[in-house]
Parts: sequence; structure tokens; C-alpha cells
Amino acid sequence: MKTNNIYKLLVFSVSLAGLSSCTDLIPDEKDSVVNKVEEGGFAPVNVPEALASAYKDLSTYSDQAGIYALGEHVTAEMIPPTRGVDWGDNGVWRTLDQHTWDASHSYILSAWNALNQRAYKATEIIASNPSAAQKAEAQFLRAYNMYWVMDYWGVVPVREVTQGVDDLPKVLSRSEAFDYIVKDLTEALPNLSKVGPSVTNGTASKAAANFLLAKLYLNKAVYKSTAPEGPYTFDKADMDKVVTYVDAITADGYSLEKDYFSTFSSSAKTEPILLVLEGTAQNRWFMTLHYGQNPSGWNGFATLADFYDTFESKDSRIGSPAKKDGTQYSGIGLGFLIGPQYDDKGAAVIDTRTQKPLAFTRDVPLAGAATDKGIRVIKYHPANAGKYILMRYAEAYLMKAEAQLRGGNAAGALAQINTLRTTRGATTLASLTEQNLFDEIGRELYWEGGKRTTEVRFSKFTSGEGTSVKEAYTVLYPIPSAALVSNANLTQNKGY
Repeated sequence: MKTNNIYKLLVFSVSLAGLSSCTDLIPDEKDSVVNKVEEGGFAPVNVPEALASAYKDLSTYSDQAGIYALGEHVTAEMIPPTRGVDWGDNGVWRTLDQHTWDASHSYILSAWNALNQRAYKATEIIASNPSAAQKAEAQFLRAYNMYWVMDYWGVVPVREVTQGVDDLPKVLSRSEAFDYIVKDLTEALPNLSKVGPSVTNGTASKAAANFLLAKLYLNKAVYKSTAPEGPYTFDKADMDKVVTYVDAITADGYSLEKDYFSTFSSSAKTEPILLVLEGTAQNRWFMTLHYGQNPSGWNGFATLADFYDTFESKDSRIGSPAKKDGTQYSGIGLGFLIGPQYDDKGAAVIDTRTQKPLAFTRDVPLAGAATDKGIRVIKYHPANAGKYILMRYAEAYLMKAEAQLRGGNAAGALAQINTLRTTRGATTLASLTEQNLFDEIGRELYWEGGKRTTEVRFSKFTSGEGTSVKEAYTVLYPIPSAALVSNANLTQNKGY
């Protein structure tokens, strides 16, 4: 990394602590996208080094805050209870759960910064005379990060490397951003490598590009709607494209993992499309396990009994009890942890705060929760966890089923879903509706970071009864206040 470069970030004095970065300079932040300037104009980056850094940056998706929190804590499958003084954090978690965030919310700002910064890093690579394959990878990375900006905020700021530090980034509408992202992926696809499923899939591939294209077209009705909150009209031609993209993934050798939880282990064989090779998936068990368990967790997040009750008892996705055979971490079960908890040797875990045996309860309040409240969730087990998954085949498989249903092929969609349910040990369905398809997506993909997008597409994100109804405008997050101050081309989203 050249030390004579000056970095200007598209935000105003906000620390990016905790985000991966290759710079050893203290940034003067000004609006959430990095602009590297030297005397005489843009200085090309070292493409191999910049690409390696960009892939390491994907680790930000595995953090329990920021990007992940905006995709999960705002939904009906996760709750972030405040336990005494723990997890209060000035209300950042409660406001996500209640949809009462505003433009100053720290996780909304940190996610905006991270995503836009990483998109611009890819733009720098593209502008630095890469090979065709390197350019394709950078286009995929730009598309992936821009996708989440478009999904969360409905607009995407874009800065070109030819712009000076005083030039304001232009802002793409949601519809324009959709077209921009599709163009990047379509151009990249022929020059990306064809690879099959592997726990070492940490770089862009044809399967990864096809996955993102399928997701784009599945949600196109949302992204092209003049009203972010809907209603949405799904076009059959778009649904047919989803099927085509998923079929291309299948043709590359991907299939459903027969053992559900092996998908999240180091021995996964048939599903991994794109993983984060930097770091580990440990945040996913630390954020939910109790202090007294091994490993000792942060005693944080839980799921809701209403969601837990959507599973049949014989559905393998509900999990399995702890082995308690004396080996390291064998006191931790898989899936949903409910009821009494044990250590590795089978002895009851004692809650040091209450001095009582620890038993996770079905009920859990948002505030004032005791340390034992709430059903916990383990998909990545500390004994054999694989790398954190960004894309896996089962999600693509479900996208195809949904596209078939929305495209008029209900019989094909039902067969697709029943194959999945049989693989997971659940009983087959007699018919497929939007509601039971929505439930099936939840059962397969719970806590994987994309629930918000699914709820929005199914018009369930702001639905509810009584006090549980959320304002329609919350289908989009507010543009962070700091970004509005630094870029006059941005306009605050409706309702904020």
C-alpha cells in the first residue's frame, strides 16, 4: 500500500473501527466511499493485492452488528433482548427490533460506510488495468456490495476514479442501481471461473454470479416498484430468468446437502458457493450462547417461540441434543437450544447470576429479560464450524421454487419444495401457497442474514396486529445523517 496516497471516505468523521481495511493511514472521512488521489490524478492500485484485500473485506458480513443486524434483527425470527445492563447499548438493538431507528443509528451508518467503501475499492481495481479475469472478479465484488446498498437504502452513491475529492458522487435510483448491478454481473459472467461446491470457495465464480443474478431478478418487482412498500407485481419473464440462473448453478455440480447441519461445518460437500475465508464464524455462536456454556458466549440473541413452532419435531433443521460425551464443546446442541443446558460431561450448567441450573425458556421479553430467557440458535457448531457462508445452494434451490410458483408453475414449485422437505426429514405438502413457501424459506435459511429481504418481498415486513404493526416507510433504511451532510445529491428516504 502506498503511503503517499490520501484517502477520502464518503462520510464525515466517523470511525471505521472493526472494518477490514488495508490502509495504514488515518482517513479523513467525507461520505462513505474511498477516493484515492495523488498529484496528477488517480494512481492505479496493485491489482492482486487489492483483490486479496477486497476478499478479506467480506469478513464484515460475518459480524453480528452492522450489515447482519440490519438483515435479521428487524425481522420476526430474531430478538435482541436487553438482559439487565447487558445488550442495552443505548438502545441500538431495541430500535432495530421495533423499527424505530433514525438516521443517526450507528449500525445503519457503519453498514452504509462499509458497503460503499468496498464497492469503490472494486471500482479502483477495475480502473487499474486488470486482466479479464481480475476485472470480472472486481465487477462481481462491486455488484455484491452495491446490491446490499440498493436493497437496504433504495439508492446507491457512485464515485468514479476520475472525480476529484470535491466532486460529489452521483446517486443512482433503485431502478438505475438494479440495471448497473445486472450489467456488471452480465459482463463478468463469461470471464469468471467455473467451480463446483467446496469449503474453499472464497472467490467469485460463475455460480456466485448466477446466484446473485437469480436474487436480483427474484426481487426485481421490489427494486423496480415506484412504491418501496409495494404492492409488487412479479413478471413471469423475470421468474423464468431466476429458474435459468439457478439451473446453471445446478449444472456446475451443486446439490442439497443431505445432512443439514454439515452445510455449516468444515465437511460440507455439495452446497458452498461463496464463503468468507478470512476469520471464523465464531460470532454466530458467541452472540447467542450463555456465559456459563463452553464456549462462554455473550448471552445475547434468541429466536421467538412463534418461529420455533413452525417446525415439525422430525424436521432435521430443528436440530439435535448435545452429545455430552466429554469431548470439547459436546455440551452444545445443534439448531434450537431450549430447556436444560449441560456441560461437556453432562452436568447441568449453573447460571452464576441466579445460582440455578440453566434452562432456556420459550418466552423472552425485549427488555428486562433474565439470563435464561429465549431459545438460542446454533448453526455453526464450535466443534466443527466451517467458514462463514454468504451463498449456498439451498437458497438458490428455494429461489427457483419461488420463481416457479410466482411464474405459474405451481406443480413444479411443489415438487421442488417437497424434495427439499423430504431431504430434511419433514412431511411433504399437499399444496404450495405463498404462506407455506414463506414458512419453508424461513425454516431452511433462519439466521443466515437475509430474512428482511424475504419479508419485504412477501409483504410481511411491516405487517402485524395492534402494536406489532410497523410503519410502511421502514422497508427502506434512512440515509445516514453524515452522508446527507457530505453529499448534496442524496435525498432522505420518505418518512425520516
